[in-house]
Amino acid sequence: MNGRLLVNIVRCGVALASVLFARGAAADPLSLWNDDAPSKRAIEGYVRDVTDEKSPDFIPNERRIAVFDLDGTLFCETDPTYFDWLLFERRVLDDPGFAATAEQRELARAARDFGRNPPLGKERERIVAEAYRGMTLAGFDAYVRWFAAEPQPGYVGMKRGDMFYTPMVQLVEHLTKKGFAVYVVSGSDRFLVRALIRGKLPVPPWRVIGSDSSVIAKAQRTEDGLDYVFKTNDVPVLAGRSVVKNLQMNKVAAIIREIGVQPVLSFGNSSTDASMANYTIGANPHKALAFMLLCDDTERENGNLARAEKMRRSCGENGWIPVSMRNDWKTIYGSSASRFSGSRRRNRTP
Repeated sequence: MNGRLLVNIVRCGVALASVLFARGAAADPLSLWNDDAPSKRAIEGYVRDVTDEKSPDFIPNERRIAVFDLDGTLFCETDPTYFDWLLFERRVLDDPGFAATAEQRELARAARDFGRNPPLGKERERIVAEAYRGMTLAGFDAYVRWFAAEPQPGYVGMKRGDMFYTPMVQLVEHLTKKGFAVYVVSGSDRFLVRALIRGKLPVPPWRVIGSDSSVIAKAQRTEDGLDYVFKTNDVPVLAGRSVVKNLQMNKVAAIIREIGVQPVLSFGNSSTDASMANYTIGANPHKALAFMLLCDDTERENGNLARAEKMRRSCGENGWIPVSMRNDWKTIYGSSASRFSGSRRRNRTP
């Protein structure tokens, strides 16, 4: 057999393999999940059951509500800390166009120099909200998008806004195609989340629920909203006042107010998502499941094994289904990113 013929045969074989792989990926909407992962089997079985009109567990489209936390569930949570906190640090410490107060600088500097994420509390939320006072909604959206377009430290081929877990993005796309209304229910600011997920997830802005800050008209100043009439030439701006931090029971209250029906699927990753998970599976008239991600991958992600084990125990105690990043996913960020962790490690891909 001559060399040219052999090369052609090899090329044909590679092409055929590529076609077969592509068909297999298309046939499997959760192709980025390992086939033997219990979480994948649970999701597949559930979706198959509740979308089958002949099944006793069939759920009509209008009641197929799925709620997802953002940080640590859809998007990288701690690299080295939350996206919203890194944005605050940049605003206060590194933005030459912003005149930060001494209080803001003290909070941001203490976090950057001595440990990330100061404890939750009304004072912290007040200080953070005030850092964006007077920004138009369009201006804040652009500010978030600008920061998201920066290179992600510790990675090659990754921007800050690209840190979405690809298996979870695939899951959201799959549920959407199956008639589920997917909501992002986050502890991060609602307007920030809207900007961050745009173009990344098939979730419209009206299905984003997050922490809220007050909005006023630019000309309104200190006048109460009950007394002020919005004019045709008015511009909405951030008032710099925190309204609610959307964590724990506040997530349940927000779901009740803004969705109006009990979800049937919940995905979270931490104790602050426990209320949302329990609300989803508790006394639900429909078949319902709650999943919790375990941050147990120390090679491809910033895993914390002790925290992951604690969440695994919580899953067993509460009837939640664990999702292991290490064992259940073929990849985390896809094939385009390389991570540095001591030495350069390639993010494994399917």
